[in-house]
Parts: sequence; structure tokens; C-alpha cells
Amino acid sequence: MPVTSPTHQGHRPSLLAAAVIAWSTVVIGAFVWTWKYKSTPAPVSAAPARWPAASALPRRPGRPLLVMLAHPRCSCTRASLAELGALLQEVGPAIDALVVFVRPDGTARDWTSTDLWRTASAMPGVRVVADDGGRETERFGALASGTVLLYDGAGQLLFSGGITGARGHEGDNLGLRRVVALAKEGKADRRSSPVFGCDLLGPRQPGGSP
Repeated sequence: MPVTSPTHQGHRPSLLAAAVIAWSTVVIGAFVWTWKYKSTPAPVSAAPARWPAASALPRRPGRPLLVMLAHPRCSCTRASLAELGALLQEVGPAIDALVVFVRPDGTARDWTSTDLWRTASAMPGVRVVADDGGRETERFGALASGTVLLYDGAGQLLFSGGITGARGHEGDNLGLRRVVALAKEGKADRRSSPVFGCDLLGPRQPGGSP
């Protein structure tokens, strides 16, 4: 009868342990990368302090207006729209709301016709427009999808930032609380909050990951 050598028996636990360690390292590394990606804010936008006179976006004089600048093909924008819906439920008719979807030069007219456009269009009290060539996006200094700007009735900037707590994450967060406070009470602890979203002028595929 063949006899297994002690040397070979000793290798099996070592190989198994090495495989477990390698697998654990990959899993932990992926988790850390994902967490870092979701929790890293986009570069800070430089929104104009007053409503730009050159802007062609629809605005009713004397009415506060919330503008969300978004990418129609960035999946993490779904969370921003969900938070916008929650925000508008809290503030009611106190503000007007406008979602601006960027449409880069060279893209088809229906390039913005995505599920995100349809979601925003179905939201009560929200007007949706396309930003041809990204001109308004650049005019308002927005860099990341989900950037929210709140201007008062006189066109003064009250808030600039995001209303999600992390990339693609839904749930109560400081940005949303600050916009609600400004809309209802005219004051908040801060007038800005980090934006967690895709590059507004970068390419995205429908339903694709940011």
C-alpha cells in the first residue's frame, strides 16, 4: 500500500492557508476601494454668488430656485434624485426646482432620454431641461453630477453642494438638512456640503456604473 509522505501532508494546510489569505486580501481590498470611492467627494465647485445674467435657464423672479445639475447616464444620480424628492416633500411649494441634464456637444438629440430624465420629469413640481453643450453646467461652475445650487428670490446664492451622504447612497444627510433649513428658515449651520457624483462632462453609458 502506498504511503503518503509527511512532507506532502504538511504542504496541504499551508497551501490552503495561503489561498484563504489571498482570497481575504482581495475581498478586503475590494471593500476598502469601494468604500473609498463612494465616500470621496468630487472637487469643489465654484458657483457664482449671484444668478448669472447670461443664463438661459428658466427662473421666476422673486421665487427661490433650486437647480440640480446632473449627468443623464450616471447611475449614482438616482440617489441624488431620490433625495431631491424627499427634500421637496419637506419644503413643499416654498421653492421652485429645476433639474438640468448635461448634453455634450456631438451627442444625439435623444442622448439625455434616459430613465433618469424620466424619473426627474415625473417628480411633482420639478422642471427638467437639457443643457446643450454643457454651457449652463460650465456657467454655474458645476463639476459633479448631483450638484445642487439654491438661489433666493433676488438671485443670491444660498447653498452650493450635494444632498447625498456618499456616492449613490440614499438616506438623511447634512446637505439635504441644510437646504431644507435654508428653504424653510432662511439659515443653516453651513451653506455648502460635499458632492458625491460623476464627472458632469465625462462619458457614461445608460445604466452604467460611474
